[in-house]
Amino acid sequence: MITLYGVYRSRASRPLWLLGEIGLPFEHVPVIQVYRLTDPQAADAPMHTASPAFLAINPQAQVPAMVDGGLILTESLSITLYIARRYGGVLGPADDAETALMEQWALFAATAIETPALEMLYLFADGADKTAEGQSAIAINAEKLRRPLRRLQAHLADSNWLVADRFTVADLNVAECVRYAQGHPTLLAEFPAVKEWLNRCQSRPAFKAMWAGRMAEPA
Repeated sequence: MITLYGVYRSRASRPLWLLGEIGLPFEHVPVIQVYRLTDPQAADAPMHTASPAFLAINPQAQVPAMVDGGLILTESLSITLYIARRYGGVLGPADDAETALMEQWALFAATAIETPALEMLYLFADGADKTAEGQSAIAINAEKLRRPLRRLQAHLADSNWLVADRFTVADLNVAECVRYAQGHPTLLAEFPAVKEWLNRCQSRPAFKAMWAGRMAEPA
């Protein structure tokens, strides 16, 4: 049985969503990021990323991490690709070409989308949009996103999903990175096919269940 370490308010949201899609039984160990704790040494502190038991799983002290038999994976996109390929049925690749495409979209999400989108999310969360300096930083990150979003727009203009004609782990991985940009008031409206695709992804019951778990956790 898979053991997944991490909380919903982390990149563990990706494998948690996928496992919900598959309906695969797994053990969830809610490991919280140590920086979110006021006193990690307290007797009643939850398991966290600096706990010795977790460091034995991932010495890099980051969540998520996954154990499946003798295999340990510590990168969220690698975890989702593995789970989809081994257990995901139609959510995973049907052949070598689909494997390559799903890996391509995961790398695209990680290299072209995630960093500026996440930076923008943090800026909005910190109220940076209320200052001229913050607005400038938001605008810079939005501009960095327009090129990859144009690529997504062109692809999704003729297809409902990223690979073949079905929802797959490729959509899940990219959607979870694009989600970070949803706080921008106008950016996604510039790319209507992307916005509609993201809505389709987030309308799925497994996403809603993952999001409910996320909202139930302390911020």
